[in-house]
Amino acid sequence: MAGVMNLLLSLSAKLKVMCRSIKVLRRPEAPATNDEVAAAALQFVRKISGMRKPSKANQEAFDRAVREVSASSDRLLEALGRPAPSRTRSLPSTLAEESASHPA
Repeated sequence: MAGVMNLLLSLSAKLKVMCRSIKVLRRPEAPATNDEVAAAALQFVRKISGMRKPSKANQEAFDRAVREVSASSDRLLEALGRPAPSRTRSLPSTLAEESASHPA
């Protein structure tokens, strides 16, 4: 299992460069739609296979791979849950709060 995780992490780093059209689907504002997950799965399988449109002989395997990647992605997103919104604060307000809480 650790070997598979290492492989996935390695592939993930490479895919950040390779699959520019795949969007981040785990976001705080809204869960990914089924269409977004399916589109990302299709792009992933296209990239892995090197085919934009498979031949008739390969169509069944290609479609099955898209379904499996989509289902796996759904399970992953479900297990991870939505991330908390990022807390961004401006530096001046942070400094003002700190100085107010520590009077001289």
